[in-house]
Amino acid sequence: MSVRRATHAGSWYTDSGAELSGQLDRWLGAADLSHGPARAIIAPHAGYTYCGACAAFAYRQVSPVVVKRIFILGPSHHVRLRGCALSGAKKYKTPLYDLKIDSQINAELEKTGEFTWMSLKTDEDEHSIEMHLPYIAKVMEDYKDQFTIVPILVGSLNPEQEAQYGSLLAPYLMDPTNLFVISSDFCHWGHRFSYTYYDSTCGAIHKSIEKLDKQGMDIIESLSPHSFTEYLRKYNNTICGRHPIGVMLGAVKALQDQGYDKMSFKFLKYAQSSQCQDIDDSSVSYASGSLVFEM
Repeated sequence: MSVRRATHAGSWYTDSGAELSGQLDRWLGAADLSHGPARAIIAPHAGYTYCGACAAFAYRQVSPVVVKRIFILGPSHHVRLRGCALSGAKKYKTPLYDLKIDSQINAELEKTGEFTWMSLKTDEDEHSIEMHLPYIAKVMEDYKDQFTIVPILVGSLNPEQEAQYGSLLAPYLMDPTNLFVISSDFCHWGHRFSYTYYDSTCGAIHKSIEKLDKQGMDIIESLSPHSFTEYLRKYNNTICGRHPIGVMLGAVKALQDQGYDKMSFKFLKYAQSSQCQDIDDSSVSYASGSLVFEM
């Protein structure tokens, strides 16, 4: 039985369960419950010193009492992937407790013929899914034996594929016992990211970055996959989870096409790793938000 180790514990976040639990409690305690219960969240996947406090605003919207299954959609940073891949592991380790993979859902998704399997090495090298596991373990700790996870590694999809995977996942998004975690940072700015878009009318560089990110966030809140694709084409903003976000928007669109339109997405927190003032500076932006289904 293969078990995915917590390979980024001890570097991207603490490997001490007690310390980690305390940190997560503090961050969650500082966030407000204002747009819940979440059916899907967008939250960052950087080291916790940079984005732990920001991510709490998304996880604070989760109602653990209703959640039985958590889909985690993370972008692939290290392997070229044309579609989406499932995890062959049976368990994911965290410094808090182990999370169980939903083998039944994996089998259902495999049957569609649209998913491949990631190797354990790919799984353990990737941080975009792992960085959400401690938060999931923390918010679900009172129900630790009553839920499963479905990690999905999302490759470089075109808009048609985002719509296709969105349609495949839409029935799962419709189920109130499921939660979707969409893993994404926002603008990666600076020469080291080969991205230095700057609107001088904003004044400081960090203000230009914030304006650019917030344009994208407003479009995501409008739940229009086409507008999000156009925004990315126009500005090429380095939103690393653009494809997982595209899949979520595709799933929402599929449900809207079936006549269900009582969904609202709201961003609740925005942060930057540092404030760029100079062309030689660099930063990564983080945003946390929640998708709610009105009954």
